Amino acid sequence: MVENFAHGGAAINQLARAAGASLHVVPLQLDVPTTDFTIGPAMEEDAFLVAVNTGAAAVTPETDLLCLGEMGIGNTTAAAALAAALFDGSGADWAGRGTGVDDAGLARKVASINAALNRHTSRDPLAVCAALGGRELAALLGATLAARLHNVPVMLDGFVCTAAVAALMHLAPGALDHTQIAHVSAEAGHRRLADLCGKSPILDLGMRLGEASGAAMAAMVIRAAVACHVGMATFPEAAVSTRT
Repeated sequence: MVENFAHGGAAINQLARAAGASLHVVPLQLDVPTTDFTIGPAMEEDAFLVAVNTGAAAVTPETDLLCLGEMGIGNTTAAAALAAALFDGSGADWAGRGTGVDDAGLARKVASINAALNRHTSRDPLAVCAALGGRELAALLGATLAARLHNVPVMLDGFVCTAAVAALMHLAPGALDHTQIAHVSAEAGHRRLADLCGKSPILDLGMRLGEASGAAMAAMVIRAAVACHVGMATFPEAAVSTRT
């Protein structure tokens, strides 16, 4: 899939082109798996920080809008585990079908999340991200933090992105004020997570692809809104009467 992104064959390549956005693919140690989080922490602190810093380094101050997305395997499970740890609940409360698993697959996801929650009981938000997340989630967190420091607005794509950065709101009030959720995905739990983050997604189209596809779609809506804001005449300028 990463090679497909690089060669221009994925959905996000087409949507980025339509939105007039530059697409940057940031590989994260693709040949080094994280640890099974039912056995131990997904990442030790040093590995977690490397991923966070990689995401942060990918953001430049010149960026006018940062649309974040990811491509990971099994990361709706990691995202559900993060949401449960940060906002309470069990695997059954947060797990969804991801790419379309059957009932047996969903039951395995729930069991894995519950096992991870039982093993990792820290309430420290960053420790939770290291223990239950993945490198792509950590990089999303780092990119969002860097965007805040650079005063760059951020468009978050779907459930995984939202869960990846949710820890920031536990670290400081208003830490996600520069972010907007692009769309509410079809993944179970995303609407609830958006509400808990105090966000109203721009789109509700039942999307579930990832890749920042929803963020790119929302960017087109933002572009249209900015065009209207900048280009429309006011009532006085258009000589439109406001009298009833």
